[in-house]
Amino acid sequence: MNVFVPAYAVPALTALVLALFWPVTRHLSTRQERFAYWRLQAITIVGAILGAKLVALVGDRQWPFVPLATWDELWTSGRSIVGGLIFGFLFAEAAKPLLGYRQPPNDRFAAVLPFSIAIGRVGCHLAGCCRGLPHEGVLSVTYADGLARYPVQLMEAGFHLAAGALFILLVRRGRFEGRVFALYLIAYGAYRFGSELIRETPRVLGAFSAYQLFCLLMIALGAVSFLARAPRVEARHA
Repeated sequence: MNVFVPAYAVPALTALVLALFWPVTRHLSTRQERFAYWRLQAITIVGAILGAKLVALVGDRQWPFVPLATWDELWTSGRSIVGGLIFGFLFAEAAKPLLGYRQPPNDRFAAVLPFSIAIGRVGCHLAGCCRGLPHEGVLSVTYADGLARYPVQLMEAGFHLAAGALFILLVRRGRFEGRVFALYLIAYGAYRFGSELIRETPRVLGAFSAYQLFCLLMIALGAVSFLARAPRVEARHA
């Protein structure tokens, strides 16, 4: 997908601005804490960008098992939300001990991120990328090829909006502190695994796509993070 197509570029830019500039550091009390947070975020963004490209190459082009015809395919291939989330998370977790970062994961950022991704998915719908399989139904959408399809981009946007609304509620009530992003990885991994069955993506294992394998990895990473940060119950002595 050409990122300079207005139908895609405008929602994508809006999503990026929302993710980067929403006030998610109000809970950090000092300038040093904010600086450390944004330094970690910079590393996270690098990991997300690399992961989004890598997973798209594997999922859409079966690289490296199928060689790229030209190097141009490296730049013209799409980007994957699944890859961005997985590798952004891995880069952040690897960087924390190196930077001496000891703050828990930012639940405020985890709550706003789904809204940003939902906007990006609307861009996918407008640009006609990341399409669903052919389907005749009341809610089906038709693109330039004349085929009615599942509106998977809008369905996923709805999922992210619902997730964001739930996460805001959890943050306000102080539930699952430091584990909201882990919960997001689990929930989105499960949703995306199921929705891949009606998406127009190459199949590598029977009816399954490479993206579904990455979804299983995302669910596993989220589960490990969720359990690792669960509050410890201390034994009480009478």
